[in-house]
Amino acid sequence: MPDPVPFALPTRFDGAPDRVAVVVPGVGYSPARPLLHFARGVLLQHGWTVQELWWQIPDDFSQFTEADRIAWVEHQVTLAVDAEGGACRLLVGKSLGSLASGIAAERNIAAAWLTPVLTVDHVARALRRAQAPTLLIGGSADKLWDSRIAESLRHDVLEVPSADHALELADDATGSVDVLRQVVSRLDRFIGALGHEEP
Repeated sequence: MPDPVPFALPTRFDGAPDRVAVVVPGVGYSPARPLLHFARGVLLQHGWTVQELWWQIPDDFSQFTEADRIAWVEHQVTLAVDAEGGACRLLVGKSLGSLASGIAAERNIAAAWLTPVLTVDHVARALRRAQAPTLLIGGSADKLWDSRIAESLRHDVLEVPSADHALELADDATGSVDVLRQVVSRLDRFIGALGHEEP
């Protein structure tokens, strides 16, 4: 008797073939977690094709230098973007995924960065270079978010008071759901506006 086919989650959701969004996870924040799950929903509502990355972080990743981490993330994202043959017009990334902000800047790809690591100089420099529409969402209680840097950039910024690195409020589940609604609404507005941008 053949082995049963293992259960697998879909990673691609088809919409417009010329508008592909690549969803880039964090270290332990997969595309199934709330922020990225609802980001996918918003993208599909607006007719985008969504390609999710589900990566396996190397076992020794905690020993990687900052440069090694950036190189690893950029390699994963470059492979995903190149696979779309020029149709990738948006990156949606969580935390670690923002280490690929240089790719968005160099290739003039729009981006929505959820809790970008603004304390990493490489990310801040890339965001200063970025010309394509860019949305930054972070929480004031997130140690990897820097309000001063966020305010200095010319991008669309949403800072959520008291939200942590998961964009949640400590000991306040109901309040965290309200934050999620606020984030999804801002994503909806940002992605909706991209429909009026020239490719």
